Amino acid sequence: MIVCHCNSISDRDIHAAIDWMRAADADTIITPGKVYRALGKKPDCGSCLDLFIGTMEKSDRLGVPADLANLRPRRGRYAVK
Repeated sequence: MIVCHCNSISDRDIHAAIDWMRAADADTIITPGKVYRALGKKPDCGSCLDLFIGTMEKSDRLGVPADLANLRPRRGRYAVK
């Protein structure tokens, strides 16, 4: 499924980038910006951000490293419920 039409980024591209980043550095914090950079792209209009983040959250490898997981609770729009 295409997640970002401006850059033709699919859900598979996002998951592959997350897997690659996690394999390269198990302790890295993975953000949407890092995923774009890993794919060699830049966000354009930003209308895909909610879907982009939702797709990222479906990845089993996205998790925050254990020693950083409980530093502070998430708040606002993307808070885990």
